[in-house]
Amino acid sequence: MTKIFIFIFGLMTCSCWSQSSETFNVMPWPKSIQETKQSLTITADLTISIDGPSPERVQYNATQFLRRLSGRTGIFINTGFPTSAKENSNATIKISYKTKGELSVDNDESYKLNVINTGATITANTDIGALRGIETLLQLTSNNATQFYFKGVSISDAPRFVWRGLMIDVSRHFHPVAVLKRNLDAMASVKMNVFHWHLIDDQGIRIQSKVYPQLTELASDGLFYTQEQIKDVVAYASKLGIRVVPEIDVPGHATAILTAFPELGSQPGATYNVERFSGVFDPTLDPTNNQTYVFLENLFTEIAPLFPDPYFHIGGDENEGKHWDANEAIQKFKKEHHLNTNHDLQTYFNIKLEKILNKLGKNLVGWDEIMTPTMPTTAVIHSWRSENEGLPKGGSLIEAAKQGYNTILSNGFYIDRMESVVKHYQNEPIGDITLTAEEEARILGGEATMWSELATCETIDSRIWPRTAAIAERLWSPKDINDVDHMLKRLEVVNFRLEELGLTHIKNKKQSSYFKKPIQ
Repeated sequence: MTKIFIFIFGLMTCSCWSQSSETFNVMPWPKSIQETKQSLTITADLTISIDGPSPERVQYNATQFLRRLSGRTGIFINTGFPTSAKENSNATIKISYKTKGELSVDNDESYKLNVINTGATITANTDIGALRGIETLLQLTSNNATQFYFKGVSISDAPRFVWRGLMIDVSRHFHPVAVLKRNLDAMASVKMNVFHWHLIDDQGIRIQSKVYPQLTELASDGLFYTQEQIKDVVAYASKLGIRVVPEIDVPGHATAILTAFPELGSQPGATYNVERFSGVFDPTLDPTNNQTYVFLENLFTEIAPLFPDPYFHIGGDENEGKHWDANEAIQKFKKEHHLNTNHDLQTYFNIKLEKILNKLGKNLVGWDEIMTPTMPTTAVIHSWRSENEGLPKGGSLIEAAKQGYNTILSNGFYIDRMESVVKHYQNEPIGDITLTAEEEARILGGEATMWSELATCETIDSRIWPRTAAIAERLWSPKDINDVDHMLKRLEVVNFRLEELGLTHIKNKKQSSYFKKPIQ
C-alpha cells in the first residue's frame, strides 16, 4: 500500500502516520499517534508512580518494565519498584487508571500515553488498559551516541478486536510451564489477550483429573500439568491481562480418552492406545451412551473451576463419523431421534454439552463444524475453514456472524504451517464484505494456532515468533494499518527485543523467510 501523508495544520487522522513517525518501532501500531518533537531522557533517577485501585497487576508489570528497561539500556535504575502516587507526586512516569478490569470480552483496554521532555503519563479506564500503555512506552526506548531516551509522542489507543489469541497445542508435544510462561510474556508484549490451551487430543491427556486419575495414568506418558500448575499458569496470565480458555476436544480426537475409558467409545469391545503419529483418526465418543455425558459432566465440573474465564472450548472438529456409521445401535438411535446425518447427531451431542457447561457458568466454543442449523447461537464459532473448503465467500467466520453467532478467526493464522509473515499480516478478517453493525460486532477477533505435531519445547518459539507479532497487529490495529514494508521494518526490531523475555526463537531456529516480500 502506498503511504499517504496528510498534514492539515499539524493534525493527523487516527489511521495515518507522518514520515517522522515511521521511526517508531511500535507493534501493534496505535490507533492514533503523534510525534511531540520531544524526548524523555532515561537516567538512573527514573521513577514510576501508580494511581488506581487494586494495583497488583500494574505493580507487577511496572516492576518488570524497570527490569527490562535496565537490561535494554544498561542503566542501573536506583528505585527498582514503582510507588503510589501519594508517595511520589513527582515521578518520571505517572500511571493512573480508574478501575480493576475483569478479564472478559467486555474489558476496556484503551489507554492514552504522552511523552514530553519532563516526563511520561499513562492514563486508562482499567488497569489492563494501563498494562497496554506500559508495553507501548517500553517500545519507545531509543538511543543516540550519548544517551537512552523515550521518544516523545501523544498516543490514544484501543484495540479493533476484543479477542486476540494464541492457541498452543500441548497434547501432541508436551510443553513445560516455563515454555508457556515465556510465551505469555511475549503475548503481553504485543497486546494479545487470550491464551487458548489445547489440553486433550488423540496423543495425550495433559491435565490432571483427581476424579478420573486413569486419564493421566494411562494416556499421558507421565507428561501432564497438575491442577496446581494449571492454577499457577492461569494466575500468571491474569497478571499480564491475558484470559485462559481451555480446550477438551470431543467427540472426535478422542483416542487418549478412550485409552482410559474404552467403554465410552463408538466401537463396542475395542481397545485403544494413545496415538504416536499426527493425523485424523476414527475413535469417537459414543453420543448415544448416557455414561458419556456422566463422564464429561464430572470431568468438566472438576476442570471448569480451574479456569475463571467464561468460555470453554469443546473442539468438535474433524469427526468423520466412521465408527458411528459402523455401529448398528447408533444408527438405530439416529432414526429414533430423527437425526438424519452425523452432523445432526453431533449437534445432539453438542447441545447436551452446552447445557452442562451453562450449569457451570461457561459458554461453549467449538471449531466451525459445530455450526449446524439446530445449534443454538449462544455457542461461539471458531472459524478455521474458508472458501477453499467449499464454504461461501468469507468462509465460516462471515457465515457464522450472519447467522447470529459470535465468532473468532483462525483460518489464515495457522502459524504451524510455516507460511510467510506477510501472508498472515494480509489476512484481513472481514475484508471487503459488507456486514451490518450487529453482524460485525459478532466477530470477536482471532487466534494464531500453534499445533505442535512437529514442534518441541526447543523449537516451538521459532514457530510462533516473530510472525505472531504481526498477527497481533492485524487484530489490534485499525483495518487500514496494512503497509507491509512499514510492518517488516518494525518487526525486525521487535523480533530481537522479544528474546529479552526468554524466548529462543532466534537462538534455536532462524526463519529468514519471515521477512521476505510476498511472491507477486
